Amino acid sequence: MPKKVRRDKRGSSPMRTGAGRTLRRLHSVKDLLAQRAPALTRVTHQAARADFWNQWLSLHLPAELRARISGVIERDGTLVICAESAAWSARLRYSIQELEPQIHAAADLTAIRVRVLPR
Repeated sequence: MPKKVRRDKRGSSPMRTGAGRTLRRLHSVKDLLAQRAPALTRVTHQAARADFWNQWLSLHLPAELRARISGVIERDGTLVICAESAAWSARLRYSIQELEPQIHAAADLTAIRVRVLPR
């Protein structure tokens, strides 16, 4: 049985041309980072603030309590300090209440929260 001619088959045309096709420009890493600069600056700012609060808390909290902190985040004027368990969260909450005037003096915050975040 003879083969069917290509034009009788369904699908794409037998002849392809480059007309109408646009070549994608390869982007360098520098170009991609320049486009994403607003998002990256936000992330680097958050990381810098978290580093600031980690250093500040390590200076003002006892070592046993500081070792139990699993994360520090500052967002929307609220400082969120995470402890690794509920028991350490309660101890941290009492220590933070004593330091609250100093924390507000260090930065313009509206609230301070202590949460539980296991490592």
